[in-house]
Amino acid sequence: MQKVSITFLGGLGDIGRNCAAIETEEQILLLDCGQLFPDELMPGAHSVLPDLSYLEDKKDKIIGCITTHAHEDHIGALSQALKYAEFPIYGSLFTLGLVRRRLQEAQILHRCELIEIQDGDVCDIGDFKCEFLPVTHSVPSGLISAISTPQGLILHSSDFKLDLEPIDSRSTDLNRITELSKNPGIRLLLCDSTNSDIPGRSASESDVGDSLRKAFELNRGQRIIAACFASHVHRVQQIAQIAIEEGRKIATLGLSMKRNVTLARELDLLKINESHIIDIEDVKDYSAHEVCVISTGTQAEPRSALAVAASGESRWLTIGEKDSVILSSRSIPGNEDRIGRMINNLMKLGASVLYADHLELHTSGHGQQEELRVLHSAANPEWFVPVHGEYRHLVAHRDLALEMGMPPETVLLATDGDQVELTDEGLTLIKKVTSGGYPFTQGSILEETHQIFPERRILGNEGCVIALVVVDATRNLIVGDPKVISRGWLGGDHVTKLEIDLEEALKESIQKSLSAQNELTVEQLHKKVRRVAGSFVNSQTGRRPMILPIVEYLEFD
Repeated sequence: MQKVSITFLGGLGDIGRNCAAIETEEQILLLDCGQLFPDELMPGAHSVLPDLSYLEDKKDKIIGCITTHAHEDHIGALSQALKYAEFPIYGSLFTLGLVRRRLQEAQILHRCELIEIQDGDVCDIGDFKCEFLPVTHSVPSGLISAISTPQGLILHSSDFKLDLEPIDSRSTDLNRITELSKNPGIRLLLCDSTNSDIPGRSASESDVGDSLRKAFELNRGQRIIAACFASHVHRVQQIAQIAIEEGRKIATLGLSMKRNVTLARELDLLKINESHIIDIEDVKDYSAHEVCVISTGTQAEPRSALAVAASGESRWLTIGEKDSVILSSRSIPGNEDRIGRMINNLMKLGASVLYADHLELHTSGHGQQEELRVLHSAANPEWFVPVHGEYRHLVAHRDLALEMGMPPETVLLATDGDQVELTDEGLTLIKKVTSGGYPFTQGSILEETHQIFPERRILGNEGCVIALVVVDATRNLIVGDPKVISRGWLGGDHVTKLEIDLEEALKESIQKSLSAQNELTVEQLHKKVRRVAGSFVNSQTGRRPMILPIVEYLEFD
């Protein structure tokens, strides 16, 4: 029987840029293609992508991509993948609605066909027979994928939780997973690891509704600005329903919130009557207690709607003492300081702020250890690879599987770039087919080398000093005086004097070197200027800005 390989192009070692390639001798089926939003170690980058270089010489084999749900870490890199090859994209109607928008913005929609999948559908994608099951997550219409291959059934959990009281009554289909585990049997399980290190089980989304209702009750008479993720349609539904019950009109703030609400209402996933909605421009015409604004920006992203309002720069919303802000989220690791500054700014403007520390205003969309155990028991897989998580999450999930009795040799720990292979003998970690690196975008430019980020961090933290020296190559003399310009190094009166002193130090030192040697190469002069300038600024200020030497080596008649 022919072998089947699974190549992890992203998502194993960080939470984001999820992408896997399931491959036979003749065909490749992609499973998600997402992006990762860069952290403070990648200043200036816009998005981080899967390493798609593996697909460059295999583009003719790609027969489609399954999009498991509508989060950017699963669909955000499709426009990049479609530059390699044209292929159909499969997903639920809501997921495809957001995919379509992204591809239209990238002007690349013509390179694919969007094929809708409904709960329980079975379809052939090339030689792969795929069955799609409903799964509960923090975005509507997520799908578990059961993919029949020449080496048996591969089950991919998608991002999931086991919510016993989902807002849309759409539960994770554990019964069907149990049936598949018995016939034909699940050869390989790929399962979400995000909360694998957290004991217990996650709270139901319905429980958050109780906390939101209490937050509204505590702030009657105030204008309520409730912020959540724009894709979290179930959270938006709960906020909107409570607001309507209290006689408030609803306005959306933030382009992504407006777009997602519009799409979800069109698909009947979000039930808000038109009579309850007002434009954000008209909020000022209503009394505070008559309005609820549903906003993006819970992570205080630069230029996000709520962050802009908190800085007093919003054209739509002026924050004041009549406002109560509800942050219905938790901080994504790395965003804590930024969110703290936003909360402080909101409070300085007079608003009261409620967040998860006050009430249970958020629950995760990812299952914790007890939920993972239930899914593992239902699937009863022959082999298991933890996916979707940082390395510590993958390790915790591996340990959980071992605790449940899986033999150690049947649990493989893989990371980005690894390829595993299913054969008649079992599952084997074959090789690392990519570097596991992080291609990233800067505007419209795709780059792979990360050397630019240390340089940017130095520039951002220490500034730069530019030293220009002109040398007469004929007479081996400095022409005129060196010129020093600095940016971000020091401020006020200090910098002018130090620039002048550095110019004098450069003139003396470089001319001395020129006099001592008959000939210096341009490279040697660059090194000399850098060394003199670096030593001077460090000894005089204790700082280490970036030194940019410029040497013009000219021949004069």
